[in-house]
Amino acid sequence: MQLTKRRLQFLDKLVELYQRTRLPIHYETLATSLDVSKWTAYDMMREMEKQGFVSRSYEVNSKETGRSQVVFSPTEQATDLFKQSREDNYDSSNWEHTTAHIRKLLGSVKDSNVNEVIRKVMNEISSKASNLEFCGYILGLLLVYIKKLGTKTEHLVTMLVSKRLHSESGILLFVGTVLGTIIQTINEEMGNELTELVSKFLDTLNRLSNNEQRMLSDLLHEALA
Repeated sequence: MQLTKRRLQFLDKLVELYQRTRLPIHYETLATSLDVSKWTAYDMMREMEKQGFVSRSYEVNSKETGRSQVVFSPTEQATDLFKQSREDNYDSSNWEHTTAHIRKLLGSVKDSNVNEVIRKVMNEISSKASNLEFCGYILGLLLVYIKKLGTKTEHLVTMLVSKRLHSESGILLFVGTVLGTIIQTINEEMGNELTELVSKFLDTLNRLSNNEQRMLSDLLHEALA
């Protein structure tokens, strides 16, 4: 059944919140995120429940002892809808531009102040509109970090993740390895910012289609080759 643009907006936000917490979402939380009334959010969830995109459940209300509250979760049908939508709307030229820029940044590490390159990448990440571009820039940022630590560290990371690079698990292994390696070498402010970005990356990665995850793997494989 066709969804209106308005309903797609609500469903997309519900999927985002659910994948961030892995917990059913109360309609008031959804309402706050979309800046609408809680009743608007509740009515929208009920309508999409009828269409099979949302399922409801009940949990104890911590604010009111003995009372339960209605919470909502996206169904598999909803998740599949957005994965398909992202594949259908994919623009290869944008990704080619992104990968070319990331390669340029990595190539500039030898002749530039690495901290300036890192800050430049961090500043650019916030402007990335698509989930794929955002994830690509996070991988680029982590690649810059390991280049900063030297050839030996880069080689060890490559050896560790090389057999799994062409898979989602390979991407996760790379991210976890690099973050664990560099977290003690950066200041607290930068560490907090990086940790927040990586957390968002992990949430976003799960929302990418299989084809988009493969493209990230190819980018990583090329950069570490």
